[in-house]
Amino acid sequence: MAEFEMIAKTFQGLEEVLAKELVALGANNVQMGRRMVSFTGDKALMYKANFHLRTAVRILKPIMHFKASSADEVYEVIKAVDWEQYLNWGSTFSVDSVVYSDVFRHSKFVAYRVKDAIADYFNEKHGKRPSVRINNPDLIFHIHIAGEDCTLAFDSSGESLHRRGYRVETGAAPINEVLAAGMIMLTGWNGECDFIDPMCGSGTIPIEAALIARNIAPGVFRQGYAFEKWNDFDSELFRSIYEDDSAEREFKHKIYGYDVDGRMVACARRNVKSAMMNDIIEIECRDIKDFVQPEERAMMIVNPPYGERLVLENLLNIYKELGSRLKHSFQGNEAWVISSSYDCFDQIGLKASARIPLYNGDLDCEFRKYEMFQGKYKGFRDEGNALKKDFAPLKRKSRLTGLDGEQRPPRKERETDNFSSEIDSDSMRRRRELESYFDSYKARKSAPRRKNDDENRDERRGEARDNRREKPRTDERPRKFNDSRSDKPRKFDGNTRGEKRQGARDNRRNDDSRKSYSRGGKPERKPGDRKSGDFKPLRGGKAIKNNK
Repeated sequence: MAEFEMIAKTFQGLEEVLAKELVALGANNVQMGRRMVSFTGDKALMYKANFHLRTAVRILKPIMHFKASSADEVYEVIKAVDWEQYLNWGSTFSVDSVVYSDVFRHSKFVAYRVKDAIADYFNEKHGKRPSVRINNPDLIFHIHIAGEDCTLAFDSSGESLHRRGYRVETGAAPINEVLAAGMIMLTGWNGECDFIDPMCGSGTIPIEAALIARNIAPGVFRQGYAFEKWNDFDSELFRSIYEDDSAEREFKHKIYGYDVDGRMVACARRNVKSAMMNDIIEIECRDIKDFVQPEERAMMIVNPPYGERLVLENLLNIYKELGSRLKHSFQGNEAWVISSSYDCFDQIGLKASARIPLYNGDLDCEFRKYEMFQGKYKGFRDEGNALKKDFAPLKRKSRLTGLDGEQRPPRKERETDNFSSEIDSDSMRRRRELESYFDSYKARKSAPRRKNDDENRDERRGEARDNRREKPRTDERPRKFNDSRSDKPRKFDGNTRGEKRQGARDNRRNDDSRKSYSRGGKPERKPGDRKSGDFKPLRGGKAIKNNK
């Protein structure tokens, strides 16, 4: 079969893991990029990539590469393609777009222009056009724009490859299956010992570990792929790939998953049953405080809460207890922890021997390795036991934040032993200072009053009243009548207020354009005016219509 170019999309930080998978699968010209790996292969390799890759999100087959500086140029280039070799006017399609450009500001608008170009091509030739369908279309197009470089490709996967098909129920924040598999592969674990997840949630990490241990393809649970609707789909070739289980192997150890929430334990058990891994995965309801030293050598991967849904104090206690259990009940083994906060890592109180930057959704995280041993880390390192990296993910600056959301460089960790006291972070130090301040404030408020405080207070108030009375007024203006400090009403020279009111009444009566009248009086009638019965006077100089 002829080879062609393909692109495997993944999460940032898993590019090298995906590249190793492609090389093992038989791909050629493997090149890593940002959140993608390009390679070449034939149709069989495209089917295998969708079916076997654990760290790929989707597999794209590029149609063309071109440059464009506006959406109209994209429209003209795509409209010139002979689309009848890919679909007909009765087919359905959809367009997905990813844009990193200052020229193209709106990715959806680019997708609309691609859709218009394909539809107009068929309209001009046949007077009919294929329909756009969001769910389960016949063809899915993907356009990627970086600057002015544009790539139009077919999406051979359809639904994202992280949707394996075994997960029947999830919790509040389930980890992505691709990320879970990538984390396991970053540790180098391949089923040579027991595997433990003390905070398993819905059981995604234990199930992915079981698939890796038995070397079962993650696509065995899926219902279908987008390439099955293509005109050149080879059903016999895909069936031979799907039914080939020669690479599967036996797993002689155990995988354990624990969680403190009984509902999540029940959810994880249903997912394990759906994946048909009941014989090697054991799910139990157990708090991290009750974790005990495993009888055999084990690998641990933990995805604890990050502080998005927990109270600060409870969150920090979880990490503190995790560090305590690792120090006292996991000696001689290896543990990996993923989190998005320095403050959470600091509560573990252990020296990390490896740090790998990863993304969990939109959260910038670190995946840290803790090698549990007795004694000091310096002696452990001098013996030649320092980390030997099998993977070297793309280097980038870590952007972990504290629980206060502030970004800062990581704290320089001291050479310390695993049984030292916990290392305090800046946020915790500030928190303790605030707590001490409020404790002293409460102590002052609750303390008994000094003697004669009430008498002294009354004396001070009496002196203040006397000072106000004896103080002469510098303002010669008369006080207001409603002023509480005055004991005399305001005086006026003559009947000034009465004269003003009388003048206002005279002015209103002389104004022919108004129908107002004095308080308590009747409106003045003129020829052509309404009858007097149409209005009745109200106190305040206003009138309303009499509907009687």
